Amino acid sequence: MLSSRIGILGGGQLGLMLLQAAVDWNLDIHVLDPDAEAPCSRIAPHFVHGSLQDYDTVYNFGKSLDVITIEIEKVNVEALEVLEKEGKRVYPQPSVIRQIQDKRIQKQFYRDHNLPTADFILTENREDVQQHADFLPAFHKLGRDGYDGRGVQRLSSAHDFHKAFDAPGVLEKAVPFEKEIAVIVARRPSGQVLAFPTVEMAFHPELNLVEYLFAPAQLDQSVDQQAQQLARQVADAFGIVGLLAVEMFVTKGGEVLINEVAPRPHNSGHHTIRANATSQFEQHWRAILDLPLGSTHAYGPAAMVNLLGEDGHTGPAYYEGMETLLATEEVFPFLYGKAITKPFRKMGHVTVMDTDLDSLKEKVELVKRSIRVVSKEEEGRKE
Repeated sequence: MLSSRIGILGGGQLGLMLLQAAVDWNLDIHVLDPDAEAPCSRIAPHFVHGSLQDYDTVYNFGKSLDVITIEIEKVNVEALEVLEKEGKRVYPQPSVIRQIQDKRIQKQFYRDHNLPTADFILTENREDVQQHADFLPAFHKLGRDGYDGRGVQRLSSAHDFHKAFDAPGVLEKAVPFEKEIAVIVARRPSGQVLAFPTVEMAFHPELNLVEYLFAPAQLDQSVDQQAQQLARQVADAFGIVGLLAVEMFVTKGGEVLINEVAPRPHNSGHHTIRANATSQFEQHWRAILDLPLGSTHAYGPAAMVNLLGEDGHTGPAYYEGMETLLATEEVFPFLYGKAITKPFRKMGHVTVMDTDLDSLKEKVELVKRSIRVVSKEEEGRKE
């Protein structure tokens, strides 16, 4: 298995961290990405510039490989299905990617398999949404192509109907919840399953993306067990091979509901590179190569802070405040190699560790205060 020719569809930051884990095992990695300057472009052993959604490009990329995986769901599934039929090992399986690509199919999957999730209505267009004023407050989500908070609108009342998407989507009941949590599950072709400890996420109030997280989540033991069991149930229901990140809500009554899933390494597992015996990225390789899964043991309390491009800054990226981070014990910055910063673009993350939860939270606040990703032009003006 370790001598296989392996392809990754996508060369962004997740691909970059998969590459970093692959180096330890001398894996033969090939990467396809539509951006010639993608983070993987400079370090991938084999980098191909091309579309992830074009059938011929994806098929031609994969036909000489043994194993094919993804770091983003927005890929041409038809090409992957043909490659799978031709004997390529495609993980996650194209059938799983197809189900998860469309939130409408994904939500219906939970209902069909009696997996707990918020109540929802499938909608076809904006006019259709307007027929459901009595279902509000709710979130309207695009069926396809929503990503990193894009493609989600909160509709609090009928006055918000103009925000609804005029495209097929899901109207999902707003759930009064206490916490948003996630569990990353790894599953081998042979059926072995291991889950990472549950994490607790804090979302940016406007962008609908993770701002920072704590691991482990501060939960009652019974709620944590419920989350762990549910994540495994979802992975088994899909029959996925590889990683599945399961995002969930904890309601005020202690019930755990599935929000949505991602069939790949996920932002909620970045801290595992330093904080756990096996990182999510190494675990992904173990799973899709059908190797024994590694220990998910956590060394202690940890946190992860996303580094987002500052609002109002577009241009060559400059990381202001790095010296403060590097001078602080058990604070580990990871930069994604994106040359250009844009407002709220994910430019890197910082893993924070400590033996004490209160000290950990203080360090997180220090990180949030200390570092900014700005355009280099502004830095030049300051000097």
